[in-house]
Amino acid sequence: MKVLVLCDMFPPAFAPRMGYLCKYMARAGWEPVVVTEFIEGDETFDFLTGHVPVHYVRYYRTRSGGAGRRIEWLLLFLADFLFGYKDRRIFRAASRLLDEGGFGGILCSTYRTFPLPAARRLAGRYRLPFVADLRDIIEQYPSHEYIAHPPNTFPWLDRQIIRLFRRKLLRGRNRALGRAGCITTVSPWHVEMMKAYNPSVELIYNGYDPELFYPVRPAKPTPQFRLVYTGRLLSLRVRNPEWIFQAINSLSGTGVITPTEFRAQWYTDPASAECIRSFAGRYSVTGYMDYFGYVPANAIPGILNESSVLLQLANRSGEKGPRGIMSTKLFEAFAVEKPLLLAPSDESFLEEVICLSQAGKAARNAAEVCDFLHRYFDMWKARGYTTVEPRREVTESFSRSGQAGQFMNILTRLHGKTPPHHSS
Repeated sequence: MKVLVLCDMFPPAFAPRMGYLCKYMARAGWEPVVVTEFIEGDETFDFLTGHVPVHYVRYYRTRSGGAGRRIEWLLLFLADFLFGYKDRRIFRAASRLLDEGGFGGILCSTYRTFPLPAARRLAGRYRLPFVADLRDIIEQYPSHEYIAHPPNTFPWLDRQIIRLFRRKLLRGRNRALGRAGCITTVSPWHVEMMKAYNPSVELIYNGYDPELFYPVRPAKPTPQFRLVYTGRLLSLRVRNPEWIFQAINSLSGTGVITPTEFRAQWYTDPASAECIRSFAGRYSVTGYMDYFGYVPANAIPGILNESSVLLQLANRSGEKGPRGIMSTKLFEAFAVEKPLLLAPSDESFLEEVICLSQAGKAARNAAEVCDFLHRYFDMWKARGYTTVEPRREVTESFSRSGQAGQFMNILTRLHGKTPPHHSS
């Protein structure tokens, strides 16, 4: 089947879900054609390009970082808020492709709303089945973490702008979801949330590419115990690292670890690194820290396999905490079979899947963090490496190749219900 994949971002920008999907769709003989926004300068997933044709819509002409870009962003924000400018542009670009015929369905993937309104219009005009894939939703965040660029005007005005912006995003998203033949999303919590807008919702977790992520035992002992974190903090309400620093401070104070043998390595953005430095100073463990920037995604498997413990940060799920967030990093950690530490536990679906996989520990207090690190530090000292033996029937269910099969089955089923037909 030839499928239009409409998404807010696509490799080399940071959006692996659709990149991996297209890779395995194409390998199965399908023909995905992507239409997406052009994102400047991020080559994190550059290795996922080249599998399928990609048509980019460029919204910005000035380079990022300057005053001109800030003005251009503000004008684009206003045009999009008032007139749906971004969806109109991407609708026109996709229409030119659909006019050529031969498409059997539309798959639209987003983390917020754009470009779902365009996908809804395209599905109606061209009488094509439409799948809405929600990687993240606004309601999962405890505050306004879904906004990449806060208004930064006056506090009272910011609140009003954010309130109106949120209302508009949700109205556009929910209208589109009601027209979708199926919604796919990434956690059981998301599934239940989305059933309020469409009864046809299916769970397709984030996952790992089995061709990249698999266990590799080091040829020789690793010179240091490495506690490794890859990703952003977003906010302390979403991911709080405090227990990690309490545990390192405790193990250091009792003489279990030294900076020569134990390293906490952070592969993150500058803002997250600054927050981590603050915690390290507060708990007097600065000498245990190593900071790295983002690296290409195809370098991550090597980093994970050379680690001793893989860290996932979270917070207790609930109204004042994150809900349903299940990062791709979780499943990649499962794949390399290294001890996984979730701290604090979300006391929800993350903890549930970690327990089911038997791949690590979801810590409910700082003492459990300390005990987990102590145990695997002892293993590292004895062997020169660490490993776990998870339930592979669980961890292998998160393979990207298998998830592509789930998407293709949904599209095949909907295609049978709604025969392709061009309507002007």
